Amino acid sequence: MKMFKQHVEVVETALVAPSEETPRQPLWLSNLDLVVPRMHTALVYYYPAAPSSAQGAGSFVAPDRLKAALARALVPFYPLAGRLGAGPDGRLQIECNGEGALFVVARAVDLTGEEIFKDYVPSPEVRSTFVPSKPPGEASSPLALFQVTFLKCGGVVLGTGIHHVVADGVASFTFIQTWAALARGLDVAGACRSPPFHDRTLLRARRPPCPAFDHYDYSPAFRSRRLCPVVTRAYSVSSKLIAGLKSRCGATGVSTFVAVTAHLWRCVCVARGIAPGSDTRLGMPANVRHRVSPPLPSGFFGNALVRDLVTARVSDVLETSLRSVAETIKKAVDGVDDAYARSVVDYLERELGNKEDADANPNSQAASEPEKRIPAWDVWVVSWLGMSVYNANFGTGVPQLVAPAEMFVAGMAFLIPCANKDDGITVLLAMEAEHTQCFKKVFYGYGE
Repeated sequence: MKMFKQHVEVVETALVAPSEETPRQPLWLSNLDLVVPRMHTALVYYYPAAPSSAQGAGSFVAPDRLKAALARALVPFYPLAGRLGAGPDGRLQIECNGEGALFVVARAVDLTGEEIFKDYVPSPEVRSTFVPSKPPGEASSPLALFQVTFLKCGGVVLGTGIHHVVADGVASFTFIQTWAALARGLDVAGACRSPPFHDRTLLRARRPPCPAFDHYDYSPAFRSRRLCPVVTRAYSVSSKLIAGLKSRCGATGVSTFVAVTAHLWRCVCVARGIAPGSDTRLGMPANVRHRVSPPLPSGFFGNALVRDLVTARVSDVLETSLRSVAETIKKAVDGVDDAYARSVVDYLERELGNKEDADANPNSQAASEPEKRIPAWDVWVVSWLGMSVYNANFGTGVPQLVAPAEMFVAGMAFLIPCANKDDGITVLLAMEAEHTQCFKKVFYGYGE
């Protein structure tokens, strides 16, 4: 593991409050908010130095300008300036108190972007170096944590930690884009074309709850997982390879997500050497913003993801065509509609008992450990394809790389577009160390 933290010096730590008065009433959380891992989602954005820029901090936006833009962004996105708390019934909620987001400025005296990002892989070291933790002595953690690290080469790393209970990936990327636009000098109306919509009661359970599907992947029996050391590796998927996978799927209209996920699922089964008669499971989060009826407002700020789980015999995954596997995945994806999403919410209403489960304290150790909350499917694929991941120009250009800072669950994969669309996509996969060599071999050679 590369050691970075010893090279980084923190020069400023501040809590940034909204620049204007914001609503102070508690914000009700939906069941989809309550069921996510109770942790900050840590990402890194890498901005290389512009060729004509001087070395050091002058090559990026000045910290004071970033802080001022952050304060303005926290006005429409005011829940990020709050803290988690419990309502009178013990149910988790956001206390919209305007206490602010954590903002850290750091310098890496002898680190370059080339050292960190040439062969980038997420790791605990990356997270602890470039994404801040809550301030010492804080009774409750800020819900948004940001660190700007100026590198020796003139490049900059922006580390972000947005609490998953507050926002999913779609919502988090929207906030970062708004912050960046404000830093470029746009006004709030121009930076935030779809104002954030904070009323999460649109995802309230029905009365009485009436789940209509089997949601085993949300059940307590499914939450335990096999704990084991994992390593994360990056696998480039060129446009040519994507086209080849789509061709092997044999049907027009097959998405990049479906084709790559079908290939990935097969390769994981081969690498792990799973017995043909065993079951293998593929989990995928589905964004239901436009799948529920009526659709959620375009600026919906919260969690609007439901788990979609496909279970199949290993023999069916490996011994049938890639087209057959892709059709199985596509059928599952297409099956996530309003009825399915409402069924998930209703199931969780019964499961949670309209109150928090064993993790009642939002700041408890148990609530913050991802392994206590992430279910145990064999492969879990998170797709950023189609998202505006790179629309984060603070005034000196878009990032060259956006990626998770750390991955810690065996079988978890991220599908991430490259900054240059012609370069294809990157698959980040966390896996048991003993299977990585075999996975790489079959991933690039399967079916040839």
